[in-house]
Amino acid sequence: MSDTFAGLRTIDTPTITNVVATYPKNPLCLGLYNPWTENWYTDASIRCIYPEMGPRIGYAVTCVYGLPDPNYTGRLTFMDVIDQLDAMRAKHGGAPTILVLQQKWPEGMIAKAGLAGEIMVTSMKAVGCVGMVSNGPSRDVDAVRRLDFQMMLGGVSAGHGEMAVQAVNVPVSVGGMDVAPGELIHMDENGAVKFPADRAAQVLDNAQKMLAAEAEHLA
Repeated sequence: MSDTFAGLRTIDTPTITNVVATYPKNPLCLGLYNPWTENWYTDASIRCIYPEMGPRIGYAVTCVYGLPDPNYTGRLTFMDVIDQLDAMRAKHGGAPTILVLQQKWPEGMIAKAGLAGEIMVTSMKAVGCVGMVSNGPSRDVDAVRRLDFQMMLGGVSAGHGEMAVQAVNVPVSVGGMDVAPGELIHMDENGAVKFPADRAAQVLDNAQKMLAAEAEHLA
């Protein structure tokens, strides 16, 4: 799988979406989802923070953040998220992971929650996480840039209030994309797309063939 991941990192995300589902009539398209009715790639509500970093690929680990709940807070912490990132990496032989973090806040708060900063990202990167996709903002983007860690976010914010982990490794919906733990996430400056991990080699092979055909057409 390491060779497959290395190959996928050389391909742009729109080409991956073309192979996964965008052109169902193209013989190189796998047609894994109905391109319009299923939520399999991100929309314009989130953006890539470091477009110069190029494509990233990793196994999805998911979590949900929100306000502390007196009936639940304390059962989960950020270390539970780290443990699941580490476990996913170990399960797949040291392969990279991407955290898909759904932020659930009362109306009016989502734009102010600068959630994952330098300390959280450093912890995530220490266990093999290479990027994060979230529907809300984060902060410390100057420091995170130096960590070579990609982020797709709803924006950037300097602060936040008290917060808590509500769930880990559950299905989430972020930026118009529905993600289950263990799916593959491919992301670059155009957005992110998901697809089943057992189709990775086929996605790579078809994407390379599609790029070759496009190059001939462009020439």
